[in-house]
Amino acid sequence: MSKLMPFLALAATVGLASGSVTADDDGSYSRHGPDVAPVENALYQDECGSCHFAYQPGLLPMESWLKLMGSLEDHFSENAALDGATRQQLIGYLVANAAENSGTRRSAKILRSLGKEIPIRITDVPYIWRQHDEIPPRLIRTNAALRSLSNCAACHTRAETGSYAERDILIPGMGRWED
Repeated sequence: MSKLMPFLALAATVGLASGSVTADDDGSYSRHGPDVAPVENALYQDECGSCHFAYQPGLLPMESWLKLMGSLEDHFSENAALDGATRQQLIGYLVANAAENSGTRRSAKILRSLGKEIPIRITDVPYIWRQHDEIPPRLIRTNAALRSLSNCAACHTRAETGSYAERDILIPGMGRWED
């Protein structure tokens, strides 16, 4: 047993250093990569992230992103219109990294939950609802720091990195979330 310990320590160090060990939905660790690929496009981060959390493209299928980008003049009651070249660059990024193309387990779960639906809101994805079904809606609505499930980064402390693991959830004013 003692001869095995140095090997296990080395394997854990290599796995953690490479970033390949991440938490699954239940907080356990796996070698499947991030929950969703983090945003790595400065234009997307600047244009979309200047008004709200820059949602990872892997949280929606490409049809949803195309639908969203096709109606930016009325983007959830706001005018988010972009010039043609910027819009096309963002569409290219979103489609290339949409749930169907991301290769992450969480994106695959999102796709399976949709059926033929083409949601334009992250909060309309059945998988996302199931992940939050134990949280009383009043806790969300009445929390001034939260107000909506669309405010991912308010509770998911590592959302920007693509990690939505339960161990990283801190509900503002409530503390750590426990199932």
